[in-house]
Amino acid sequence: QVQLVESGGGSVQTGGSLKLSCTASMLRFNAYGMGWFRQVPGKEREFVAGISRSGGSTTYADSVKGRFTISRDNTKNTLYLQMENLNPEDTAVYFCAGSVFASPSYPASQYKYWGQGTQVTVSS
Repeated sequence: QVQLVESGGGSVQTGGSLKLSCTASMLRFNAYGMGWFRQVPGKEREFVAGISRSGGSTTYADSVKGRFTISRDNTKNTLYLQMENLNPEDTAVYFCAGSVFASPSYPASQYKYWGQGTQVTVSS
């Protein structure tokens, strides 16, 4: 059974940084494209970033491009999201997700496995 566990969320002020991690239990982590999504109450889950199986290809939502960096360490079964220059609009629960697609992108339907989420709160 695949499990994804996020960590690294917390509260920061505008302009601050956070690094999220997602540890995966799947035996062949490098067989899955991975992604980060976020959600605020009352809104749909929003794509943040995606990364290919090897890590060589990444894609970002326009709202985070240039501020967030997705990466992965296949030797540690871990996905990361480095977030810089945070603003209150980034406040959300952040989820990592696993996909059987080689290079998944924004549709949530491309992702089969989901973590429980970690809260990120940015205050002004």
